[in-house]
Amino acid sequence: MTESLFASIDYRDPVWIAVAFAFGYLASVVRLPAMVGFLMAGFALNGLGAEGGAFLNEMADLGVTLLLFSIGLKLRLRQFAGAEVWGVASVHLLVTTGLFAALLMLFAFAGLGAAGALDWPVAILLGFALSFSSTVFAVKLLEEKDDMAAWYGRIAVGILIIQDIAAVIFLGISTAKVPSPLAAIVIVGIIAGRPLLLRLLERAGHGELLVLFGLVLALGGAGLFELVDMKGDLGALIFGALLAGHAKANELFKALLNLKDLLLVGFFLSIGMAGVPELSMLPMVAILALLLPIKTGLYFWLLTRFRARARAATLAAQVLSNYSEFGLIVCTIAAANGWLSPDWIVIIALSVAVSFVVAAALNARADENYATLRARLRRFETGQRLAGDEPVVFGDARVLVCGMGRVGGGAYEALAGDFGSSVVAVDLNEETVARHLAAGRNVRFGNITNPDFWARIDRDGFRLEWILLAMPTLHANLTAARLARAWGFSGKIGASAKFPDEVETLEANGVDVVFNIYAEAGRGFATHARSLFDGDTGGDTIRPG
Repeated sequence: MTESLFASIDYRDPVWIAVAFAFGYLASVVRLPAMVGFLMAGFALNGLGAEGGAFLNEMADLGVTLLLFSIGLKLRLRQFAGAEVWGVASVHLLVTTGLFAALLMLFAFAGLGAAGALDWPVAILLGFALSFSSTVFAVKLLEEKDDMAAWYGRIAVGILIIQDIAAVIFLGISTAKVPSPLAAIVIVGIIAGRPLLLRLLERAGHGELLVLFGLVLALGGAGLFELVDMKGDLGALIFGALLAGHAKANELFKALLNLKDLLLVGFFLSIGMAGVPELSMLPMVAILALLLPIKTGLYFWLLTRFRARARAATLAAQVLSNYSEFGLIVCTIAAANGWLSPDWIVIIALSVAVSFVVAAALNARADENYATLRARLRRFETGQRLAGDEPVVFGDARVLVCGMGRVGGGAYEALAGDFGSSVVAVDLNEETVARHLAAGRNVRFGNITNPDFWARIDRDGFRLEWILLAMPTLHANLTAARLARAWGFSGKIGASAKFPDEVETLEANGVDVVFNIYAEAGRGFATHARSLFDGDTGGDTIRPG
């Protein structure tokens, strides 16, 4: 096993990774996600005649496995309970499959390029493949915006998981491969072993041992499922879900983040290098790219039919506005069985890559896109609202804390001691809100970076004087500050920051006081230590020098 692993490393791969870095850096310079640069690097290398090696493929597979495990760590079963998840996913899959199949047959009757040889069964198969959105790409987008816990992010991930389950069922049927009789025993066994896994997680510390524990579960779970003839990625997802809800699950998620992102470079490179295109394929690639707005628009329309607000539906639809790498798998199976020309593998690979580039550019301006079309998009909203989407009433509160993580929670406790019930907090994580409510704190569910949240605020009797922004990213704090000022809030705004350049940016955008977490934590520690030292010396103050 060890020998075969090292034998798969090709000495040329590091050069490709260096090229990926160069293109990723250029993408970041023009404010696009780095993964767009990685895709472009794949195109460039493909054009130069490079071919993906075993190392690159192993890297991509490991990255996807870790991604599914990471999704599992954030997964909650109730994410699938709402009709806005399973209903939208199911209807979208059926409608898109039928619509795209009909359009492909229309192109076939017209004798258009690669579509000319299609028949109805194969067209339906391609429509099914094109109905999926990429889990890898969408989750990367959500992570970069720190929106995995946002309402629209959780809806998007839920839809993707439903699609992944459909993909697993399809692969089982298409390969005539049914799970081993031992599969049920394995699933029961890992569920029964959850308490042991949680104890190991608690004792794994906070360093490299924690990372190794995550790798063992992700890769071991995938390997175990493959042993019983089930999809390995599903095993990684389930093993991650077994740890979801534990206090250290989020820490493990963060510990694996950089490693996962590094390995996913291989995935995006491999998509760009999937095949050598011919000029005759480009018209079909262009047509499939032009069909993306139909797929995206259907996501939006269905989400609003299931009572989602226009903004949440818009953001979720934009995240899902791409084709999936699953289409490559479908085409590979179809080509191997002689149902489909191998040219379609390259066409779908190019279409997936193009959709990633388009979706990345679209999502880079997601909020701006909604703001521009807000009046038109809100016409699609229904009169009813989902739970958590009601009017926001702050009553007699004078201080609002936004974000109830460690920084926000500490700020709330300190302020509640002085202002009592005049302090209220908002957080977009339902579990965080429930935990604080159980502890007797005045915390509401809501996304302060959502313009519609501000539109729902009741102005009658509004008495807020201070808003403290304690969210984990500059983007979130900056967006909230701008929205507060645009809404008409004239009181004081304070915000947390991690770096000096963030302090300057926040102050330039309406924030009155900025708290540099790292700098102020050091001062607070020194002050606390000095008070202890002064107490130990019988009241004689310790002075420097």
